[in-house]
Amino acid sequence: MKILMLTWEYPPRIVGGIARVVHDLSKRLIKDGHDVHVITYKEGNVPYYENDKGVHVHRVDNYMINPNNFIDWIMQLNFNMIAKANELIANGEKFDVIHAHDWLVAYAAKTLKNSYNMPLVSTIHATEAGRNGGIHDEVQRYINDTEWMLTYESSEVIVNSKYMKNELQRLFGLPYEKINVVANGINSTAYSGVEKDYEFRRQYAADNEKIILFMGRLVYEKGVQHLISAMPKILGNYHDAKLVIAGRGGMIDELKAQVAAMGLSEKVYFTGYMNSKQVSKMYKCADISVFPSTYEPFGIVALEAMLAGIPTVVSDVGGLNEIVEHGVDGMKSYAGNPNSLADSILALLFNPELCDKISKKAKAKVKSEFTWAKIAQDTHFTYQKAICQTMAERQANQIAQEKARKEKKVKHAETEITNLISFNKKRQAYA
Repeated sequence: MKILMLTWEYPPRIVGGIARVVHDLSKRLIKDGHDVHVITYKEGNVPYYENDKGVHVHRVDNYMINPNNFIDWIMQLNFNMIAKANELIANGEKFDVIHAHDWLVAYAAKTLKNSYNMPLVSTIHATEAGRNGGIHDEVQRYINDTEWMLTYESSEVIVNSKYMKNELQRLFGLPYEKINVVANGINSTAYSGVEKDYEFRRQYAADNEKIILFMGRLVYEKGVQHLISAMPKILGNYHDAKLVIAGRGGMIDELKAQVAAMGLSEKVYFTGYMNSKQVSKMYKCADISVFPSTYEPFGIVALEAMLAGIPTVVSDVGGLNEIVEHGVDGMKSYAGNPNSLADSILALLFNPELCDKISKKAKAKVKSEFTWAKIAQDTHFTYQKAICQTMAERQANQIAQEKARKEKKVKHAETEITNLISFNKKRQAYA
């Protein structure tokens, strides 16, 4: 099967979680014998074309003219994606299915689908309404409507959790059977050979301090503000703890101001951006990982921490709520509740046996349930559903067209007969 992936991010350009999902899914599909072409945005000095270990990556620039806003920037990017796809098809590439990732490529996906009558599958990684707790302005409404359009145009829609399936049905009124739940995955060998680096650890905490780690984007829905608010209760009961916040995002100045105002500057450390090697080391050095999101469609960072063998605390929302079973392979807390967060973290700090038990079960769970081999198979099945549906629609259209042609011929014949009878009557009357 030949697949055309559309995404606005692909490594080394990583904005959020889409890049990793597209990268890892594409690599697995290649191993399963499929041919994958990815069209994405070119950032920096990366090549326009790259054969990424079997994945054909085609990168496009945006326009030289500066857009008025982000929405215009995305529209310009979509035009260039369409041009690149047209070029590939003109040069002989024949794709079986288009796989579009989020609203950012919706217009390219819709145009290519209609131009070449190709099956379209879309993955909705998150929704604008979910990220913002509703729709509050016209820009958000535009993005929300574009998400709806993409799901409407798609033969099949993929989401990464049951939570997201319910959200899409509620927001967009999609048929329940059209929405396919395919979890995100993780490379089960991601931490093979990665050992605890004590010198690296000492950059962030003293040897006697337990590291409480947050890893992710510093935006409101990730709930870091609630984790910071939980620190006074944690430190009041367990002084030898240090909160390490790894990542970057628009809230960093606000979060640093919160830490300073609460007098926690000695107990909270902001690392800034970390590359993949540093991320792996940090997971191995942490004692507890915490993901206190208020909105989380899936939560792949939780899988990373669980695979690394760190006892993990999550909030009871979205995909996180589905990944973790409280007290068995992780701990849960009420979303947006610092007191609940502190209780779950303290339960782990004071109970090494519990930490050991849930860490082992979590690691086994990730390796058995969240492998890319299984996810690629589920995705391929969704492609097949979309292809079959498109073929059925084509056949139905052909039957309808043939029926219309026959009806037209019959009507024409009836008209001819009527005209002939009328002519004969007139001729007889004249005679």
